Amino acid sequence: MTDATIPSAPAKPSAGRRSRRRGAGRWIVLGLLILFLLLMLAPLVLAAMNAVKTAADYAARGPLALPHSFTIAGLKAFWVHANFPRKLLNSLLLSGAAAVFGTALSLFNAYAIGIGRIRGGRALLVLILLGIMIPQESLVYPLYYMAKAAGLFDSLWSVIIIFTVLQSAFGTYLLSAVMQEFPHELLEAARVDGATRWQILRLIVLPILRPTLAVLATFFFIWTWNEFLLPLVLLASNDTQTISVAMGVLSGQYVSDPTTTAAASLLGIAPTILFFLIFQRTLTKGVIVGAVK
Repeated sequence: MTDATIPSAPAKPSAGRRSRRRGAGRWIVLGLLILFLLLMLAPLVLAAMNAVKTAADYAARGPLALPHSFTIAGLKAFWVHANFPRKLLNSLLLSGAAAVFGTALSLFNAYAIGIGRIRGGRALLVLILLGIMIPQESLVYPLYYMAKAAGLFDSLWSVIIIFTVLQSAFGTYLLSAVMQEFPHELLEAARVDGATRWQILRLIVLPILRPTLAVLATFFFIWTWNEFLLPLVLLASNDTQTISVAMGVLSGQYVSDPTTTAAASLLGIAPTILFFLIFQRTLTKGVIVGAVK
């Protein structure tokens, strides 16, 4: 009898073949990322192209053609007619105050729910989550009359208070989830040493959560900067309006001047891009630290 032939195991792909496959996969991912980046930059590039065109160049060649002329008349028109420096200052004050106050309120709320273990903390967190889901359109009517009754209508403080509360709803949910996973041994050791709740928050919790708080404040700043509906309703005078409101009402004033509209878009988005570039390292560090935790 002949010995039965034992089927041989399939040969494993060589290391070189696996390396080539990984290399091809990386090039595909890189290509997709570049395509995504181009799609994200396309509106900004289009606004920059049309902002420096003359009205005749835009009318003759359209919005997608490269500019054959160069002028800053559209930028000057929006700068002067919209009182851009004043609008920029209002947007900076509104977004900065809402980011700082919203982050602080989120920290205090999350500390009480996640570490303080207050009674009804879970139910309170669910109530806060419901507040996140409520659309702003349904809040315009009551907030308008509340601002009127409080004497804060047409004041930046009305919008600052509203966005502080609205933004802190998301911040409270995020930070409370982080604080519930906080090392209890560290907190118990601080209590044994006689530390008060305020000292635990200031000396232990705050230093550890500083990168996460920086990311939260950055998001709050950008979100508030882009808000349009509530500032449009609550800020009626020209001296209190923000850049987003000025850009929104621009079409009614310069409906036949698309180059001015493009210039307004460019000037409106430039501060947020600059802000993001300045705090990019802080944002990246905060995301990485939060992922590691």
